[in-house]
Amino acid sequence: MYQIDFNKPQHIYFMGIGGISMSGLAEILLKEGFRISGSDAHPSQLTSHLEQLGARIYIGQSAANIDQEPGIDVAVYTAAIHEDNPELKAVRERGIPVLTRAQLLGEMMRNYRQAVAVAGTHGKTTTTSMLTEILMEARKDPTISVGGMLDAIGGNIRVGGPEMFVTEACEYTNSFLSFFPTMEIILNIEADHLDFFKDIDDIRNSFRRFAGLLPEDGILIINSDIREYEEICKGLPCRVITVGSDPVRSRYSAAHVAFDESACASYELLENGKKVCTVVLGVPGMHNVYNSLAAFAAARELGVDDGDICAGLLAYRGTHRRFEKKGVLNGVTIIDDYAHHPQEIAATLSTAENYPHRELWCVFQPHTYTRTRALMDDFAEALSAADHVVLADIYAARETDTLGISSSMLAEKIAGLGTDAWYFPSFSEIEEFLLEKCGSGDLLITMGAGDIVKVGENLLKK
Repeated sequence: MYQIDFNKPQHIYFMGIGGISMSGLAEILLKEGFRISGSDAHPSQLTSHLEQLGARIYIGQSAANIDQEPGIDVAVYTAAIHEDNPELKAVRERGIPVLTRAQLLGEMMRNYRQAVAVAGTHGKTTTTSMLTEILMEARKDPTISVGGMLDAIGGNIRVGGPEMFVTEACEYTNSFLSFFPTMEIILNIEADHLDFFKDIDDIRNSFRRFAGLLPEDGILIINSDIREYEEICKGLPCRVITVGSDPVRSRYSAAHVAFDESACASYELLENGKKVCTVVLGVPGMHNVYNSLAAFAAARELGVDDGDICAGLLAYRGTHRRFEKKGVLNGVTIIDDYAHHPQEIAATLSTAENYPHRELWCVFQPHTYTRTRALMDDFAEALSAADHVVLADIYAARETDTLGISSSMLAEKIAGLGTDAWYFPSFSEIEEFLLEKCGSGDLLITMGAGDIVKVGENLLKK
């Protein structure tokens, strides 16, 4: 594998440079003196930002882009770039070395004394953001790569000093197996990305391999609520620290959890069953209690005192698209959330129950055909917790529809469980329906990993 010498800045070409992770890595390298160019299908705020920093951006992907960029030392691509991509074919034909996004990220991690990788089926962005707020509060000057837009760092990336690097670690296509972490957080392990993994056992095996990347002096922070979590960490030479709901099985746990009028939690943090401090969160939901336990444990191991940890957790007010309040229309509160897996949906709707409302409306856009097919019953069960469900068309992402799966089928499943469910093929029809049906005091959540956020934003413009 091609290795980057970070002491000798090079010319790196990014295929898909506008993605949230790719743009972040490109920005870090730009600020380290590297020459950066790349392409994306569409212009965006992220590509414009990179251009302002000195990157050369091409809109649309073609072999001609490569020809216009002489002296490329290495090209980087994501899982969305297939072997028939004209740019990938061009760089291979020209003998230019290539790295996946994950391989590049792994190379970058080697450049820091402490490299923290936050993994799990859910909660990666939130937990990474919590830890970021804490480290900023403690003035640790971390370099951060987060999979969302975080106001505290003015975007999805922060370039800090050489001591500490914190990043999300995604399991899809086994990306995280290319990393070189000194600390890992494993938040949960659920069935997902079944277009790549065979089943839950295959996923668990990947997380086990991920945990095995840690050196002897490394630290694994793992949720003891994971089914048979001991299998993931058995025999590892590194230190293992547990967090979770059970104070007997967990070094760090929470007691006396209470919620305020905005569904934000406060709790007593326990270490080995004994109270350490009281934690007050600035974000809603029980799931964020567990995310905060992991962030607390990691921060302590990184040398942050409890006061700064608590201050950082309180300061964290959420990442964009994570239970984000968009506004109020005719007395209807509109929230947007990135949840796109049944467990995430259940957590978000559970959070909503603690939020003041008359009736709860959920507008859901399924994400990928394979996930919808594999987890159809689980989606229906999770969504049925809302009072009313409105479904948009499936967001294809990287897939094409070859499975005969549709949102109307999911609507029928939900209705069969006794919850009102409607399907509309266009956002405009959804918006018209919601304007007619939602009443003052209702809570409306747009939900999904695609572009369903536009529904709420469009409503607020009316």
